[in-house]
Amino acid sequence: MSVTGTRLVTLAAALLLVGAGGCTQSITYSGYVADESLTSAIAPGVDNRASVQGTLGRPTFQGQFDQRDWYYVSRQTRQFAFGRPKAASQNVIHVRFDDAGNVQSVERTGLEQIASVSPTSRTTPTLGRDRSFFDEIFGNIGRVGAPGMGGANNGSNTGTPN
Repeated sequence: MSVTGTRLVTLAAALLLVGAGGCTQSITYSGYVADESLTSAIAPGVDNRASVQGTLGRPTFQGQFDQRDWYYVSRQTRQFAFGRPKAASQNVIHVRFDDAGNVQSVERTGLEQIASVSPTSRTTPTLGRDRSFFDEIFGNIGRVGAPGMGGANNGSNTGTPN
């Protein structure tokens, strides 16, 4: 093999390694970092808002319609190269308080609460004409300012109604 052939093989191997390096899997952690000993220490009827906040910290979010619900959410996602990230694990701790501010219940859920929404490629039918791309772009040529089509006030600029 010649020197030029050796360089081409080396260059091709280097490009292959760099290209394969972009196809690695990335793991992302987001949300609340749960300590199992702390989360299991929260007991209904024993703890209140202040003790939960002192033990677990501020919630990830509160209930939208009822401020008595606190949620601590953590999620681990995996993504391969340029693909969409997919949830590998999820942990949701839902703490519900009664009207007095005492813990009423503690629930833990995981991946089963994730809803998979896949959009369809079909189009939604609408009322009206079915216009092509070029009709949409050039369809108003000759219509702007034409009588009866609106847009022009028929040359009258007096400011008084016709």
